[in-house]
Amino acid sequence: MTHSISIIALDGPAASGKSTLGKKLAEQLNFLFFDTGIMYRAVTLIALESNLNLQDEAAVTQLAQNTQIEIRPPSKEDGRAFDILVGEKDITWEVRRADVDANVSVVSAYAGVRQALTEQQRRIGLRGQVVMVGRDIGTVVLPEADLKIYLDASAEQRAQRRYDELIARNQPADYAEILKKVIERDRIDSTRAVAPLRPAEDAVILDSDQLDREQVFEQALKLCQ
Repeated sequence: MTHSISIIALDGPAASGKSTLGKKLAEQLNFLFFDTGIMYRAVTLIALESNLNLQDEAAVTQLAQNTQIEIRPPSKEDGRAFDILVGEKDITWEVRRADVDANVSVVSAYAGVRQALTEQQRRIGLRGQVVMVGRDIGTVVLPEADLKIYLDASAEQRAQRRYDELIARNQPADYAEILKKVIERDRIDSTRAVAPLRPAEDAVILDSDQLDREQVFEQALKLCQ
């Protein structure tokens, strides 16, 4: 199957369903699925394992500049969407640790870290045949992408989906608290000085409030074709 489209940028706010859509599109097109947030997790993991002070912006930035991260198609059938490699070390599952969860927002806010990782994301993205997911792909990382999709949904809808997911996994969930966090995350992402969350001027905006996952996928796949 040949495609005139080789680079797909998929942006949107937290909990909009970007990763689910991106993974499904990549599988359908036989492209690499690349959730760029994973790179910030990788730097956070390495900083923690190196006992770096995460409040030391200069040190964390230097670490990001000196660490080559590689994203490749999944080499194992263990539920992973891709491999994350630093050198020859596979850290695909380690980046999901609770201590990484707790600290990644600090690391990802540093301008120097974002710049260093943007360069790495471009290196991988410009190879083509990739669905790259994030918050600034179409605007900053790959402005030359063949197709830019901005997946949106109301804060209420996104909070409800996250709540439903937690309940389905038998985990405690408080809708009001989740909604509060979603709104706060939106505020941080859209007002940050470096690469704020916004649709690229030439992005196609998909509003998923009234659509289920399958309908969103069908609309996105039509755009690819």
